[in-house]
Amino acid sequence: MSTKRSNAQRAPQAHEVGSLDYTGRLGGGLREDVRRKLPSYVSDFKDGLHSKVPASVSFLFFACLANAIAFGGLTSVMTHGEVGVVEMIVVTAIGGILFALLSAQPLTLLGGTGPIVIFTGLLYTMCQHFGLPFLPVYAWVGVWSGILMLVLAVTDASALMKFFTRFVDEIFAVLVAVIFIVEAARSVVSPFTVSPRNDATALMTVVLALGTFLLARAFKTFLQTSYLQRGFREFVADFGPAIAIALMTLFALALPEVEVQDVAIPDHFGTTTGRSWLVDMFSVPVWLVVACLGPAILVTVLLFLDQNITTRLVNSPSHALRKGDGYHLDLAVVGVITAVCSVFGLPWIVAATVHSLNHVKSLATTQKDDDSGAERILAVRENRVSPLAIHILIGASVFMLPLIKKIPMEVLFGLFLFMGFATLNGTDFYARLKLWLTDRNLYPDTHYVRHVPWKVIRLFTLVQLLCLVVLWILKSSPAGILFPLFIAMLVPLRLLLNRWFQPQHLALLDAEEETDDASMGDFRP
Repeated sequence: MSTKRSNAQRAPQAHEVGSLDYTGRLGGGLREDVRRKLPSYVSDFKDGLHSKVPASVSFLFFACLANAIAFGGLTSVMTHGEVGVVEMIVVTAIGGILFALLSAQPLTLLGGTGPIVIFTGLLYTMCQHFGLPFLPVYAWVGVWSGILMLVLAVTDASALMKFFTRFVDEIFAVLVAVIFIVEAARSVVSPFTVSPRNDATALMTVVLALGTFLLARAFKTFLQTSYLQRGFREFVADFGPAIAIALMTLFALALPEVEVQDVAIPDHFGTTTGRSWLVDMFSVPVWLVVACLGPAILVTVLLFLDQNITTRLVNSPSHALRKGDGYHLDLAVVGVITAVCSVFGLPWIVAATVHSLNHVKSLATTQKDDDSGAERILAVRENRVSPLAIHILIGASVFMLPLIKKIPMEVLFGLFLFMGFATLNGTDFYARLKLWLTDRNLYPDTHYVRHVPWKVIRLFTLVQLLCLVVLWILKSSPAGILFPLFIAMLVPLRLLLNRWFQPQHLALLDAEEETDDASMGDFRP
């Protein structure tokens, strides 16, 4: 027994690595990340030779492609076509491949995000207002931001993330999940609000979106049933989202008389406006190049928080990762990608929360907890093959544009719904929200339910809910560009909670993992 315990203690845990410790040396954290991850680099490819990997790739290829199409289309609208869908697909492929090969945590998937698209739109509006050429300004802002992220990486700035607790992480994760759900729901409802309304198209939108969502969810939970052999159940559960996409696409193709929305991508490869890929950055005066440093600081704050918070969520101890993390190296890679891709007028990409968490879950071996009924992750197939294959396929998709256009957008809306709810169900914040509508006698037997009074649980959850509402309102307002600063302000807010909550209660509610009951007093009323 003692031998087993010593081996377990030597096994590297994501939360034991100490990668968020400030080294005090220039590039110290970056070198430590490389030293920590280099021994497992070869095994990252060997561990990718597993049946879970193609299942994960088949699911997340469509998910990441849908993300690129959706946010690329939105960027095109906000920039009047200067940056569009093809540019988003190209940067997702190139950036994703580089990150899969060079990053410390390859389970993190890069992509466009709502906040970045909002910032890009505000930058375009500013350029229009002052009569400035958008693409050169955009390129210089991106180059400056990439340089600033490299400075942050070599000065161990990511060590600040140790002040970001589960309180902040879960608010951010739920915000992004709700954005996915709301945008998908809005797209499903929109055919009913247009004039003139096509009832057949509106009904088909609901059938395809909800059909994809319900099938993906049913297939994903098929493993917990008692039907057929376990090997077959595992296959259906792993490939469930991809099977759902294929079935609903075939259903739509079987009814060609009903009009559906095609994927918004061109039939040929090229920039959205037909411009050359390389931006003429030196067509603007020197003073404007220097002035671009101002908006670059703002977007750097956004990218820094988006990248590191998502990385924290991926490296959560509840995911039982064993190979460690590397926040400084990951930030440096994103900085290089941002600087280089900006020269070509490509969108800025960063760690995509929903896709990254679904990537981890798709590679996980889980077990249902008898007490709480929740799925507990036993192990994750940590590898570089799945993220590499996902982004290679996204790159290849530019040569399969006519084929990809056969997938109705309504099917992708259903996939967004599935991913949004899958992310929600993985957070304690959402679980505690559901307790408000749950019979007390049926509360799950979790560590905080056993030890924290009901009123305290509800008050803590209410504070998180209010923060989420404020974030949503700020994100949707003209001052949306400032909402990353509010995310950062959640850290001092969490420290202020010590005035209104007992430290023992906060420790349990904000715990990264279940606390040993034997070491805790009984605070339950």
